[in-house]
Formats: sequence, structure tokens, C-alpha cells
Amino acid sequence: MAPALTVLGAGIAGLAASHAAAALGRDCILYEAAPRAGGLLDSITVHGYRFDRAVHLSFADQPEVRAFFDQTEHATFAPSPRCVEHPYWLKHPVQNNLYPLPVDQRIELIQGFVERPDTPAGNYREWLIGQYGRPISARYAERYTEKYWTVPADKLGIDWVGPRIHRPALPEVLLGAMTEDTPSVYYAPQMRYPARGGYRAFIEPLIAQADIRLDHRLCRIDVQSRHLHFTNGEWAGYERLISTLPLPVLAGMVDGMPESIRQDADSLVATTVDLVCIGIARQDVFKDLWFYIYDEDVAAARASCPGVQAADNCPPGCSSIQFEIYGSSRRPVAQSVQALQRNCVQALQKWGFAIEADIAVIHHQHVPHANVVFEQGMEQRRNRVLDWLASLGIASAGRFGEWDYLWSHQAFQSGADAARRVLAV
Repeated sequence: MAPALTVLGAGIAGLAASHAAAALGRDCILYEAAPRAGGLLDSITVHGYRFDRAVHLSFADQPEVRAFFDQTEHATFAPSPRCVEHPYWLKHPVQNNLYPLPVDQRIELIQGFVERPDTPAGNYREWLIGQYGRPISARYAERYTEKYWTVPADKLGIDWVGPRIHRPALPEVLLGAMTEDTPSVYYAPQMRYPARGGYRAFIEPLIAQADIRLDHRLCRIDVQSRHLHFTNGEWAGYERLISTLPLPVLAGMVDGMPESIRQDADSLVATTVDLVCIGIARQDVFKDLWFYIYDEDVAAARASCPGVQAADNCPPGCSSIQFEIYGSSRRPVAQSVQALQRNCVQALQKWGFAIEADIAVIHHQHVPHANVVFEQGMEQRRNRVLDWLASLGIASAGRFGEWDYLWSHQAFQSGADAARRVLAV
């Protein structure tokens, strides 16, 4: 007999859906393709060095999420990330912290800010120029956009931006050009990270209480018979179904997809991320929780320092760093794993953090889905796919299920809310 709720995917959204179902006294089974639960919040350990799947810190403010996450012992940080444009290290965001640059460069960037156009933006590049002026946009924001989102800024829409990117007033820009003593304007004043076990520790209680069938990779959904078919040859019936799988992947497995929906689903783009994880046999090498990389000769867009987030992430007396190199179908990563690793080691040497003899561990991991890319018009195409799935009784949740820019606490809320909606029917 099928459970009251079936969930595809045992990342944080799927686990939260299971938790919400249990709170309602309803049974739930999760099917997970991987041999371990956790999804993007899983971690790996290599010779005593623990690395998350890209940088994760929690700044949840929803009571339901905080009540759960706060059960795990954690440290609290006031985020103060930096940006590197060798040889300069600037506080984040760069537009508020131009002080390390030479005077002539500061003048050029500020003049561009003052002369920024006040016209409606039709794409993300126009939005950036309207916020920061052409010089700051071209030198920093547009360069980072291509590294992180893998497409030029004029290919992106602007509905996703929200509070993620600070929009300064002229006095802020002037202050940051005259002194390093500037206030933090980061969108989250506090961030939390588990004391032990990596970021995954926040969701370990969810994993422990859930009924999860691992190594079950979905290959087909028969909506007429309400059967799920898996690549291991097994099948299962379902009564109510929530999917947290990447939307275009799921849509391709559902019987009877109309051609127009197939085209919409195929148009959706997500980035991949190649993680280069490096353990260093020296302590206190890094001070940053994470930092942003503007150097054009460094493939990574961002790097994080797991040993700063928690001492438990490194062997005693050691340090660690993880580089994030993004790709997509729009711009695949062309370098080999060995070339990526070499590029990251060269960056450490250039910045003065380490020499090759310091490196104790270097490891690579490829994550096939990292972030949803908000190309212009994506939301309309995505919504048509979601509406079609909903018409078949398939609910969607999580970053990739909803195909949206959701942080981990938002993905938790997405999964829990989806379960309550589905079970109320």
C-alpha cells in the first residue's frame, strides 16, 4: 500500500516535507538516487579534511527552521567577506569599499557612479549600470556574473535580484573610497555553522527520522497508474507526490509530455560546479569564511575556508580551502580536472597563502546542479512546466523542484509547506 506522501529526493526540501508529514501523523517515503541523503547539503571527508558541497552558512529567520536548526550546536559569525582582484583585497561589496585602489582608479569608478543612467532596466547588465555606473559594472559586477552565472549579464533578467545585491547611495561610495572603516551592509547580519560534522549536521536529525530508500534513481512516472519506475528495476505506487528533482530532469520522465512543455523544460538552465578542495599542512592560513574572486586568470568565482567555519573540518594544526568553478550548457568548463587543480594551487601561491609543498590534500568533486540561471523569460517557461506537473497531481519543492533561487532555509520551508498543502487535499 502506498504511503500518504511520497517524495522524490532526500535533500533538505524533501527531508522537511517528510518532517512536516510526520508532524501531521502521516506516513512518508523518500526516494533518493544517491547512496547518501543530503543533496547539496551533503559533505565529503578526505584524509580528515571535511568539505561541504560549496559554501553553506545558515541565516534562517523563519521560526520553524530556526527551531530545528538550533537543536544542533553551532557557532555564530558576523559575515565580513572580501573580494580579491590581485593585488587588491577589498571588503564586500566592492562598490562600497574602493579604498585599497589607487586614487586615479577610485576617481574613475566614482565618476561613473555619479553619471550612472536613470532609465528602466531591461536586463541585468542595464540594471547593474543603473545601480553602479559603467566602470564599476564592467570591472566588477559583469566580470563576476560571467564567472558565477556563466552567461553575460545582458542575458539575465532582474526579477531574482531582491536583497542579494546592495544598492549604495553616493555617501556610502564616497566613505568607502576614503577609509577602510566602513559598516557591513551584508544582507544577513549573522550566520551560523555547526560546531561538528559540517553543514550536513543541521539536517542529520531530519535524516535520522525519515524513511529513505537510497540508490533509487527515477527513470519514469506513469501518472495514469500512479507508479514510479527506477533504474534498479524496482517500482512503487504513490498516492500524493512531491518532487524536489531538477525540474527539466523530472519533466522528461513523465509520460505524455506535450511538445510545447518539452521545449520549455529543455530551455531551463542550471549551473554545474566543480569543487577543488585543498588541505594545507599549516594552521591559521586563512581568516575569511569565504571570499569572491575577480582575478580573470583564476577559474573559480568564489572560495570558502572550511577550517575557519569550524575547527572540526580540519585535522589539528591544518587549514583548508575550497574553490568553486562554475559551468553550464551555455559555457561548459573546458579545463581538465588536473588543469583546474593546478589553477587553484597557482592562485594560492599568487595570493601568498601557500606553496605547493604545503599542500597535504587536493580533491575534486563535480556537482551537476548548483544554481538556477535566471535567463530572460525563464520564469514564464518554468511556470508553464510547473503548472503542467501540478495538473497531473505532482507538486514541486526546493531549489530545483521550484526552479528558483532558494537558500537552504527557504528550501526547508518550501518542502514543509508543500507537504502541508498536498496532505490537506
